[in-house]
Amino acid sequence: MENHNNKKWIAIYSIVAVVLITVYYLLNLKIFEDWEKYIPFMKKLSLSLFSICIIFLISKFIVRLINSQNHIEGDRYNLLRIVRFLAIVFSLIVVASFLFQNLYAAAVSFGLISLVLGFALQAPIASFIAWIYLVFRRSYLVGDRIQIKGFRGDVVEINYLDTSILECSGDYLGNDRLSGRIIRFPNSLILREEIINYSGPEIPFIWNETPVQIAFTSDLQFVENCLLEATQKDFKEKYPQFVSENYKNLEATVYFRNNKFAWMEAVISYPVEPKDTTGRRNRILKYALSLLNKAPEKVKFPEGNLR
Repeated sequence: MENHNNKKWIAIYSIVAVVLITVYYLLNLKIFEDWEKYIPFMKKLSLSLFSICIIFLISKFIVRLINSQNHIEGDRYNLLRIVRFLAIVFSLIVVASFLFQNLYAAAVSFGLISLVLGFALQAPIASFIAWIYLVFRRSYLVGDRIQIKGFRGDVVEINYLDTSILECSGDYLGNDRLSGRIIRFPNSLILREEIINYSGPEIPFIWNETPVQIAFTSDLQFVENCLLEATQKDFKEKYPQFVSENYKNLEATVYFRNNKFAWMEAVISYPVEPKDTTGRRNRILKYALSLLNKAPEKVKFPEGNLR
């Protein structure tokens, strides 16, 4: 759909550009001599509009080129935003050259306007500068799961002035599922708050842990083996591309600790994609508990005096 719209706009800008340049040269014909005093204005107008069409036509070709490459989704999004922004900037320059005969006067006028707007629009300007910072620093990209000032969610849009995220967890959920709420915050927030990005650029994992409560009389070695088997089985099924010698640092581990209510906890620590924390925990527990329940003589769960 996006490629179809892009082709449509390429065709539209091409046709309009041809019409405008044709008008520019047709104004030199003698049949328009009666309009002599309007011809310079019309020629300048047609040439300016032609230049704007060419600028946007080139931008559409660049967009098409970007979409044809295998870029990361977040990088592609930023590149498209930059192309759109530059097209607007160059078009404004063309408009300024049309409105002002004297470029020096235009520069002075824009300088005065910028000075006034600088005081009146400090917050939007700070957010725009923060957007430029985001593009080059890549603190987060579209698709990343981030946390900033108590907000946590998946980045869905990075505009010139604000960022939109789909909230996960939130006020009504006790897990990491998407809540359905959209949070928008000004980009300037990243200049004064720390950003936590859960989506690593190379290995897309964070570490999570899940405790299982057992009695002190349980066979700890058996419990450890069952938890590791469940975790490794799920990892091989869910992330087969990471099962190799190069990713030994992603192996799960088990440790034991005392629970404050008197029983023991067997804790499995494992890598997981930020958006799969709830699902992976459920899969591990379902398989691990089925293994543990098969050996009631080795695994005792907290009940009665078996604590």
